[in-house]
Amino acid sequence: MFTPLGLFKDVPCPQGSKCALLTCIFSHTDVSPASVAAPAPAVTPRAADNDATFKEAPPSKRRKTEASTDGAEEKSRSSSLTNIKSGRDQTSTANIAPDAARRDSSQTPSRDVKSLQSINRGVSPPPIRAASNPKGSTAAVKDTSQPSGASPTRMPPRQAPKESLNPRMITKAPASHAVRSAILAKLHSAMVALNEKVAKDPDSTKKALVLSKDELITMALDEEEKAAKGNPAVYANVIKLRIVKLGKMSKEDWEKEVTAHLNARYYKIPTSQKPQNPQTFTTELSEKEEIAVASKLITPLIGREKFGYVTKAPSQQEVESAKEGVQFAKGFESCDRCGGRFQVFPGRREDGTLATGGQCSFHPGKPIYPSRKQTDHITGDRPAYLPCCNETVGTSAGCTKAEYHVFKISEVKRLASILQFEETPPQPDKGPLPPVCFDCEMGYTTLGLELIRLTAVSWPEGKELVDVLVRPMGEILDLNSRFSGVRPEHYANAIPYGSEDGETKETPLQVVDSPAAARALLFKFLQPETPLIGHAIDNDLNACRIIHPTIIDTVMLYPHPRGLPMRMSLKVLCKRYLDRDIQTAGDKGHDSKEDARATGDLVRVKVAETWKMLKRQGWTIEGDKLVAPPGVDQKLNTGRGVLGPGAGQKRKDPTRTEPST
Repeated sequence: MFTPLGLFKDVPCPQGSKCALLTCIFSHTDVSPASVAAPAPAVTPRAADNDATFKEAPPSKRRKTEASTDGAEEKSRSSSLTNIKSGRDQTSTANIAPDAARRDSSQTPSRDVKSLQSINRGVSPPPIRAASNPKGSTAAVKDTSQPSGASPTRMPPRQAPKESLNPRMITKAPASHAVRSAILAKLHSAMVALNEKVAKDPDSTKKALVLSKDELITMALDEEEKAAKGNPAVYANVIKLRIVKLGKMSKEDWEKEVTAHLNARYYKIPTSQKPQNPQTFTTELSEKEEIAVASKLITPLIGREKFGYVTKAPSQQEVESAKEGVQFAKGFESCDRCGGRFQVFPGRREDGTLATGGQCSFHPGKPIYPSRKQTDHITGDRPAYLPCCNETVGTSAGCTKAEYHVFKISEVKRLASILQFEETPPQPDKGPLPPVCFDCEMGYTTLGLELIRLTAVSWPEGKELVDVLVRPMGEILDLNSRFSGVRPEHYANAIPYGSEDGETKETPLQVVDSPAAARALLFKFLQPETPLIGHAIDNDLNACRIIHPTIIDTVMLYPHPRGLPMRMSLKVLCKRYLDRDIQTAGDKGHDSKEDARATGDLVRVKVAETWKMLKRQGWTIEGDKLVAPPGVDQKLNTGRGVLGPGAGQKRKDPTRTEPST
């Protein structure tokens, strides 16, 4: 029944005293709404026999006659009123103020007493509120801590709204009501199946995760509505993929989703995406021993120049030819995101324009190619799709818009025409230096993809060495914050390198004036023989314009089944080999310090595997050097020798392609 609007409150009810409705839309001048709808016990004639106010307004004779047509009805009425009186005594309603008693007793109901549910309904105490933690928020679903005397498995009460399995109305529906209803029914069925699995679990601690019928309907409605509002253009694809995922979901994953849903809807506890502190990885070796074993993981670069690794700086003649080509092109480039042609103006055009072509529409996600199955020759190959919007590749221009088109330079001589490559200089006065892990973040400027942040940490302990923002040489078109994590406010709050800011709790990042200045800072911690560690390190070295002969690239230590140029992403490798989640900030971007340390830990995993192999072959460690057994070449490189490519990796479908970062 819908809530009445009060449009007929001044119109007498046609049924008069015979009206049996609990909430009638018409007027009953002799009936008080409070006496009809209030669940609390009202002051009855028998309870108010001694009340002077009641004697002034006795009940009407007509109602008394109607309510006492036979002895059985009178007996039932007396019994009901007696129960109400006893319930009122138990709940201490005798302390009602005289005005309230007068107001209640003065209202003479004209309906049959038997038709009023408030007369026959028992008096219930108010529900017990959930215990709150010291911070004021309700306890989470999985939190078993309760106040003293409470049951350890008792959870805060939750009440789901009573809704039907009918799609909620929205302003712009992405599909017809029939289509949405059919999809919603399938989504609800998948959730019911998973909920039954949890209900059958004998573990008593999981009972709080078993959803009621109303809670399942609410969860399905919430998810369908979110997909309809958030992705109307690809609503069908998003919700169908979700149904398929639920069908394959394990009970443990479903319990995590239920916990997040309950915390968000009923307990108002936001689920934090902040990664947990990673567990410390140990190799059972000392730092010197790890460094000694890491010398066998050096990645040879000769022969890999075609994959972006630079081993020799371009000549001056090549640099001049690249400059002539740029001048001849008159600033026309191909967009790195949408592929469209546009013109860029380094130094700005006379009217202040940086680039032409208007807004850029693109897909920020890289295509994902589903693994092949034996039935594909019958059902057909499943097309590649984009994870950003779940659209099939080639079906839409883009789901994201940016102010400018952007471009990336890959040609080595053109990179050198902007800033020449430089080899790591020797520093004889410093002696041997420990390995360094480094990671860079890049943004788009009028000169291409430039360095905007450089971070270096020591290996294997992961101590910070350098972490600076870098002012690019070109005008910024897009900081690429979705991946770089660098935003305009970082530059606005940055302080010059070398200065200290002790007034704030969190010291802002320091900034250097150019990529050359950042490169000079990194050179302070390197010798030509110092292992420089990175993931897809060719991108970082080219951004800094560095030629370093001694590198350890995790792309080479954990090669893709298809080989170069295909590469496993750092996020996938960390999850697989470290059981660690990184890059979890979503649109906030990556953290170069986190990535650098994760890369170093991946190398430590390979060091542990390599040492086990070498130890079986008779190798030993004396001091900080590896000693080979008799008859074995001391310079044997285990990066592509003893272990071979892909050693220690889990078997994987070679037809599947994973995104790389």
